Amino acid sequence: MPNTEDPGSTVFFKLTIDGQDLGLFNGCEGLASEVEVEQRQEGGNNGFVWQLPSRVTFSTIRLTRPLTAETARVAAWISSIATGISRPTAQIAALRANGSIVAQWGLVEVLPVRWQGPSLNPESPSVATETLEIAHHGFTDAGGA
Repeated sequence: MPNTEDPGSTVFFKLTIDGQDLGLFNGCEGLASEVEVEQRQEGGNNGFVWQLPSRVTFSTIRLTRPLTAETARVAAWISSIATGISRPTAQIAALRANGSIVAQWGLVEVLPVRWQGPSLNPESPSVATETLEIAHHGFTDAGGA
């Protein structure tokens, strides 16, 4: 049976931290990992170099959206860092406009590392946006998101 879903349709991103919904975002960048590779030359075999995996690194994730009432939830999460750091599990789900899930990612030990609010300048009116940047220690099963 052919898939009738439009892969180019608008996608929103839902962020959940330990089951708490922090709202929908319309932009998500940085869902990436990279495996560092060490090269080792094999003695006596001049035509071959071993490519050995070493460290896996994960980039920070930037989520953006227009300013909404859900900003208070993000502010509360960031403020909780002042009382002690706990590194919860998070889920990011890519949703179609009808709410169906396109894809989802589980993140291990997330930490908010940057939040940027809107520029409030009456000389250049534009949509007030916020950006949340989170660090994590890797991907996990996103089940239950």
